[in-house]
Amino acid sequence: MGNRGEESGGKAVLLVVALSSFLTPFAASSFNLALPSMGKELMLDSALLGWLALSYLLASAIFLVPFGKLADMVGRKRVFLYGTLVFTASSLLLAFSISALLLPLRTLQGVGSAMLFGTGPAILVSSSPMGRRGRLLGLNVASVYLGLSLGPFLGGALTQRLGWRSTFLMNAVLGLVIIVFTTARVRGEWRGAGGGRFDSFGSLLYGLILILLIYGLSSIPSAQSLLLLACGGLLTLLFLNWELRVKSPVLEVGMFTKNRVFALSNLAALLNYGATSAVAFLMSLYLQYPRGFDPQTSGLILLSQPVMQATLSPLAGMLSDRVEARILASAGMGITTLGLLLLTLLDEATPIETVVLDLLILGLGFALFSSPNMNAVMSSVEKSFYGVASAILGTMRLIGQMLSMSIATTAIATSTGGGLIEPSTYPILIQAMRSSFTIFSILCLIGTLASTVRGRMR
Repeated sequence: MGNRGEESGGKAVLLVVALSSFLTPFAASSFNLALPSMGKELMLDSALLGWLALSYLLASAIFLVPFGKLADMVGRKRVFLYGTLVFTASSLLLAFSISALLLPLRTLQGVGSAMLFGTGPAILVSSSPMGRRGRLLGLNVASVYLGLSLGPFLGGALTQRLGWRSTFLMNAVLGLVIIVFTTARVRGEWRGAGGGRFDSFGSLLYGLILILLIYGLSSIPSAQSLLLLACGGLLTLLFLNWELRVKSPVLEVGMFTKNRVFALSNLAALLNYGATSAVAFLMSLYLQYPRGFDPQTSGLILLSQPVMQATLSPLAGMLSDRVEARILASAGMGITTLGLLLLTLLDEATPIETVVLDLLILGLGFALFSSPNMNAVMSSVEKSFYGVASAILGTMRLIGQMLSMSIATTAIATSTGGGLIEPSTYPILIQAMRSSFTIFSILCLIGTLASTVRGRMR
């Protein structure tokens, strides 16, 4: 199958994949801290600022699966390296950009992110034996959480001391380090079955579907959102019909229809991200408005969750090499459900120690879920589909994030009438948060059930 260098993974592969897994969430989370300064310096309106954030997400989602398929066909290291080059170059250009170029460069950065995120875990799995996958994937997941944890802190510090352009320079430096290590230390190449034509039409349909779904989710509860989601549903039927007939589909439908572990593991991931991604957003509002904490203190409180995740993810990954992923991941989802239920009890008098404990419980649950679930997804498919499997799991994350934020923002907008958040509306805000956490708890409970019935890996 053309898997040269399968024994050459080792520490070099782990290092470059872990760095890339740190880089993409770090770039996204640090960018959010730079947005206000960018807006003031370049006189950007709120609509363009929103697009700068959304364009990166859209491009990443659209290109994840097509580049995952391409990596399986032409080589995962090749696509990974080209993706790093695209990401690094766009980051460097963003650091010296004028306002007219920000949007296309952010979109290009999202494309590079898709090439990195869709191939990194596939390379890691391709270069490691079955008995060590969980441990390596756990370290990789810990790198993701480390990027999420340090992104706001370092992004804020860099923006405050050196200006918003320094955050993009930081991305470029990290990208350059990955390029150097990949070219100098990572030997060999990993690919799936060669031959066949790339499914361009299927990739186009797939991209249009994600655009409609993401736009639809982001504009809930407007009438426009229902139309967009309906069109996305119709295009999905056309896409599935095409993929079943084409010789070399961009998305192998049989991975879902014939592989119960793969399908239910991805469903569990979608529901988990859909239930947890907006927690930091809601808790940031809660801590800074009703509780009156400053941004720095709020950030330190919120840091407890990703620190717990980063600390325990390697251990959970190692356990998944010995214990059924179904058991570990389901336990993690159950603990996450408990943490979300506890958050429905928040009010203006809740002790801050209780808030931190709730966040630690969520961190424990997500750590137990994420690494074993990723191990289950990657171990449930043949080597020829590692790139696509990794990309699909990344897509579940992105769609789950959009779903979670849509639920949270809709609950707040409906409760407050879209007005300003002020002391008189604090009780309404807390009630909207409770409603969101209730919905998240239900989603997570459904995800727990999906995870429990996924079947055995061993």
